Amino acid sequence: MTGAEDIKWDATLYKYEQIAQILSERIRSGIYPPQTVLSEVAFEQEFGVARRTVRLAMEIIREQGLIVTRRGKGSIVVRRDGNGS
Repeated sequence: MTGAEDIKWDATLYKYEQIAQILSERIRSGIYPPQTVLSEVAFEQEFGVARRTVRLAMEIIREQGLIVTRRGKGSIVVRRDGNGS
């Protein structure tokens, strides 16, 4: 996976938006297949950001229909794109 030092952050976008794009691409490409549990702690470390930033990114991909989040279970990949595939 990409490390924070490998990312070319775009100053015109919030980091959480860019992280959401990265995670969305990973889901759509199959790097994170359905039923994969996504770890906020791991993403915090990978991207070198605060938990709040990761949560905002997760909110975006949840709104895209790519993950579901359940209290006590975490965030789980449900499909590769937002249209049921």
